[in-house]
Amino acid sequence: QVQLVESGGGLVQAGGSLRLSCAASGRTFRSYDMGWFRQAPGKEREFVAAISRSGGNTVYGDSVKGRFTISRDNAKNTVYLQMNSLKPEDTAVYYCAADRGTATIYTRDYDYWGQGTQVTVSS
Repeated sequence: QVQLVESGGGLVQAGGSLRLSCAASGRTFRSYDMGWFRQAPGKEREFVAAISRSGGNTVYGDSVKGRFTISRDNAKNTVYLQMNSLKPEDTAVYYCAADRGTATIYTRDYDYWGQGTQVTVSS
C-alpha cells in the first residue's frame, strides 16, 4: 500500500513556474514507476509525465514537452513536477500516481493515486 500526497499547487500568472511535489508513504517507493496526470473541469484525466523507478527514463505528454520536467528523489520518497512557461490551458487539478508495473500514459495502469492539487494559471 502506498499513500500519495501532492503539494505545491496554487495560482500563477501565465509564463510563470510552479514545482509540484508528491510525497509517498512506505518503504517501497523505489519499487514504483511514478506518473503525473491532470484533469480540467469537464475533461478527462490527461497524462502529463512519468518516470521510471531509477529515474533514468522519463516520458512526457505532447502538450507539456519542453516545459515540464519530472524527477524523483528516492531517498525522500518524493516525485516532483517542475512546470515552466505555464499557460492558462495548464489549469487543472494535478494528480500523482504510482504504478507497480511499467508506467504508461493510461490511468487504468496505475495502482495508487493522490488526492490532487489545484493549479490555476491566469492570463
